[in-house]
Amino acid sequence: MVVTEVFDKLKELQEVLAEKYSLEQKIEESPKRLSSQDELLARMKKEYIETNAKYEEVRANVEHLRADLAEAEALRESGEKGMDNITTHREYEALDKQISEAKAREDGIRKDLQKEEKALAELDERMHSNEAIIKSQEEELSKEKNSLEDEVSSYKAKLDELARREDEITPGIDQEIVYKFQRIIKRNSEGIVAVRNGVCTGCHMILPAQFANEVHDGDKILFCPYCSRILFHQDVESDEVETYFTDEDTGSLSDFEFDDEDEEDQLDGEDTEDEDSDEEKPLSYEE
Repeated sequence: MVVTEVFDKLKELQEVLAEKYSLEQKIEESPKRLSSQDELLARMKKEYIETNAKYEEVRANVEHLRADLAEAEALRESGEKGMDNITTHREYEALDKQISEAKAREDGIRKDLQKEEKALAELDERMHSNEAIIKSQEEELSKEKNSLEDEVSSYKAKLDELARREDEITPGIDQEIVYKFQRIIKRNSEGIVAVRNGVCTGCHMILPAQFANEVHDGDKILFCPYCSRILFHQDVESDEVETYFTDEDTGSLSDFEFDDEDEEDQLDGEDTEDEDSDEEKPLSYEE
């Protein structure tokens, strides 16, 4: 298979893989869409349980106060009835004290009872409100889960179709190239890009001149030494103007200021070391 045919297949494969990985990510992240609703429902149920426990506590207290009130009322009424049978002043004073104390206790209990009954009514109303909200939330969550399951099922059906297309495209392409290409697509969503005016359109880095010429020749599969994408040459129209760098971007030697000759010598030495260093060789695959 000639290199141009490989390029055409890779471009087609790129579309398939990009959609495939996008769908896989959606499937992976789909449970997170309902996590906030699940957490909200769990908090509401916990609050309902706590409210119910408080309700039972207040209800028991109300029952106890009602019993105390009935006892105080009975004691007061007994004293009031006894007033008709007293014969001495001392008996009157003792009975009057009993009635006063019973009445004071009765008033205190009734005040506490009214307060607790009001709290009980508020708790009861809150519980009924929470029950309605929880039921509504459960129904909504159930619908969302069913909808999400249908959505995920459609994603999986699309993945099956994409897998068939992938199997139709990859025969004839070296498996190592396919493996590297898949990894590039996962990372960048674009695995094969054009070289225009000696610049990789994937990472917008200027390529070495000799390497750019090899891409132009199109005799082998070449990977960008900077972003690892597969490269192919693309001509630029004569009336199309492209500017990748300006003087402000690149700078010049006039931007540097030297305090003494030693710094100039040091810069010259660094330039010499750069010239002696080996240039990184781009990855390539020959058909």
